[in-house]
Amino acid sequence: MTQSALNARPDRGRLVWLGRLIGAGALLAVAGWQQPQSARAADNGKVACEVKENGKAASGTLSLLQGDKEVASGPCGKPISVAAGDYDAVLSLDGALDGPQQKKPVKVAAGQTVSANADFATGLLEVRIRSQGRDTAGMAIIRKDGKQVGTLGSGVAAHLSTGSYQVVAKYRTQQKVFDAVAIQQGKPTVLEASFE
Repeated sequence: MTQSALNARPDRGRLVWLGRLIGAGALLAVAGWQQPQSARAADNGKVACEVKENGKAASGTLSLLQGDKEVASGPCGKPISVAAGDYDAVLSLDGALDGPQQKKPVKVAAGQTVSANADFATGLLEVRIRSQGRDTAGMAIIRKDGKQVGTLGSGVAAHLSTGSYQVVAKYRTQQKVFDAVAIQQGKPTVLEASFE
């Protein structure tokens, strides 16, 4: 090996020193990058939710709004982490035909967990469509306050918020209208529509 080749080769001490410098810089960069996240996490609070249907545990979701903007959302049962502040908590009941929601204001404090809870009053609605004395295929359109909230197939029961509904049972080109159908909490309502 020539003298110039030996001089061009860095010595072991310089390599070790360079490696430590790079390692320390990387460590500082990672620690510096994580610091703002840790600081932000310390400023966060959590919102937990519980949804009930007729007083019994049910499945539901939570959306947190600031004004009209959704900031966070998720299923109830797992707290949602958000920055401290004031929010509107919108709780929804899963599986109900009319998609009921309840809105509640919540104030989230750093490092604290606040609860948002809702109990939805529902009943069951089933529409049975018959033709010439036998069960048959058909459908029912469910309306509340003039707006359609859903449809049901004949013989299918669905959870619906308590209240008064209009039900339009349809079979082929025929229909029957049931006005002011009362859905009561925890009770089934069965309608029969007979067609010739």
